[in-house]
Amino acid sequence: MSYIISDECIACGACEADCPVGAISEGDGKYVIDPDLCTGCGACADTCPVDAAQPE
Repeated sequence: MSYIISDECIACGACEADCPVGAISEGDGKYVIDPDLCTGCGACADTCPVDAAQPE
């Protein structure tokens, strides 16, 4: 199960730094997760200060 980043994202970048597989990148106004790279580890959800990273 991969994760997605909702519109609640404040573009702080915390999740990108904590992603062990480099699946997160800066998008247009928020960060995005590449579903082909995401392993579903949940590191992004654990570090997101606004709970924008959620299981898909």
